[in-house]
Amino acid sequence: MFRYFPPQQNLHPHHYRDYYIAAFTFFCVAVCLITDADASLEKQNALGVSGWVFLIGWLLGENKEIRVQVLIAVLFATIGEHFASPFMGGYTYRFHNVPAYVPAGHGMVYLTAVALGRSGFFQRYARKIALFVVAVCGVWSLWGITFATQGDWVGALLFMVFLFYLFKGKSPLVYLAAFFITTWLELIGTAVGTWQWAAIDPVLGLPQGNPPSGVAAWYCLVDAVAMGGSAPVLRMAKKIRDFLLRKLG
Repeated sequence: MFRYFPPQQNLHPHHYRDYYIAAFTFFCVAVCLITDADASLEKQNALGVSGWVFLIGWLLGENKEIRVQVLIAVLFATIGEHFASPFMGGYTYRFHNVPAYVPAGHGMVYLTAVALGRSGFFQRYARKIALFVVAVCGVWSLWGITFATQGDWVGALLFMVFLFYLFKGKSPLVYLAAFFITTWLELIGTAVGTWQWAAIDPVLGLPQGNPPSGVAAWYCLVDAVAMGGSAPVLRMAKKIRDFLLRKLG
């Protein structure tokens, strides 16, 4: 099944910008979530402003397609956050809100997945990374339905969905990269109490972990929507621009 990944012997150049984006995001995610563990709403808002400044700064160095993808990811993920958290109660933030830094944070997380997915390291060692991710997430999911006190059947189901993205999706390296950054932020965020997943999923009625083992699948959905939606949005924008130019001309 690992035939979907590039052969290891192919050589791919390293662009250090990709690694800078990833390192910056991993560091800032940790700082932001730990800071928010006991932050006021005012401090949450300040973190949100900082997040947008950083995201816009990194996007200045990206092409139009990536910028549109990030915009779609932010919009789709933000709508999803409001539906899944305040409305459905699948997980709950400390103030029962969606913190101000979350939309920009989703943009940074998506950009990081793209940057790592296109990096020379991921391109060169794709199969080994895929083996590692499947093994780690698989063991995590198995533990969740066997030895975990709370039980994590939702995580196991999400792991199956994640495998589908990984081996049937059009951008497997992006999904691989998403596993690392999203697992990182979920483990930190739940450990410090920035948010907490419901013990029983409100839709499926099944026990889920805090966080669920296959939680990366939800972020892969955001990634897939962003990558699939950018071309139609760009085509529509071009048609609107051409129409306006004809009218003004």
